[in-house]
Amino acid sequence: MKQANRFSGVHLVGSIAMDNCEQVFREISLALGPYLEHIPDGETGERARWIYFQRTMLMEHPAMEIDPTVPELSLYQWDGKLLRSLPLLRFKAGVNPDEVEFATGYDRAAAYSYGVFKRLREEGVIPTAVRFQVCLPTPMASACMYVSHKAHDAYLRVYQSSLVNALHSILDSIPHEDLCIQYDVCQEVLVFENYFPHRPPDYKEQIFAELAALGEAVPEGVRLGYHLCYGTPYDEHLVMPRDAGILVELMNGIVNNVRRQVDFLHIPVPKTRTDPAYFAPLQQFAGNTKVYFGLIHHDDEAGDRQRIEVAQRYVRDFGISTECGWGRADPKRVPGLLASHRKAAEALQVARSG
Repeated sequence: MKQANRFSGVHLVGSIAMDNCEQVFREISLALGPYLEHIPDGETGERARWIYFQRTMLMEHPAMEIDPTVPELSLYQWDGKLLRSLPLLRFKAGVNPDEVEFATGYDRAAAYSYGVFKRLREEGVIPTAVRFQVCLPTPMASACMYVSHKAHDAYLRVYQSSLVNALHSILDSIPHEDLCIQYDVCQEVLVFENYFPHRPPDYKEQIFAELAALGEAVPEGVRLGYHLCYGTPYDEHLVMPRDAGILVELMNGIVNNVRRQVDFLHIPVPKTRTDPAYFAPLQQFAGNTKVYFGLIHHDDEAGDRQRIEVAQRYVRDFGISTECGWGRADPKRVPGLLASHRKAAEALQVARSG
């Protein structure tokens, strides 16, 4: 059904290849401030490789050890290139998992970055209406990447409890009207694609229960979104999607299971997909939630226009983004990506007002 399109602005997934959060806030606000609803801190420092610092935390945790009974996990990208192989972890013998707490560090990072955010907003650098965006992983993220499948049930329970504790700390330290929580949903997408060696038969039920519980831990008044991802450890997908079908199944599962408003969903659009076939499954999306399409690619203005033109045939309330964060991309790309977002946003704004 043809509907009038609305432009929902620009979304930044999370990581940005800059030195610190103040640089991120300043440069992003200068380039894209009028088009932002929320701004991340760039996940600089130890978070630049997304959740890899969680592996470091787990390796150093007194309750954890390498599981010698399972093979290493070999991580391949979509073209068959081996990226790395890592041993997997388990709880040590004699450890009661329910007595374990993981210091995820996300609350500490958020508290520091919010202090910088607040100061720069008071200085007029960050627009008043823009919220501070905190990006959190799911328990399945580190479970699939770093933990033996034999320990998954206990680990998922323990890590989720620790993550929610960190979330509560964030909620206690940052005013809700200033806050946006985004959950990064990558390994769940890969599980749907049967990427990992082990997949439980009830994986869909497990995933939707996990994502619903995480969403419902975020109170109304805090903006809530989910970033769906095919993984980009070296700026390339781990799996190249056939189309948006699995993403749409996840989108519908999220909005149907989370018992509060989901404010936005973000999905990737590969650079080569300027064809309607990729977007066609979005006709089955039943949610009343804004969608950000990750369709802006480095140095591809013509392709950006094509992807936008096709996307707006299928979703009415949409905004623009890249497929994933920029933290692991060449830092020299950042100015061009900002310019590409700005140019596309200006064109969409004009089209909407016209």
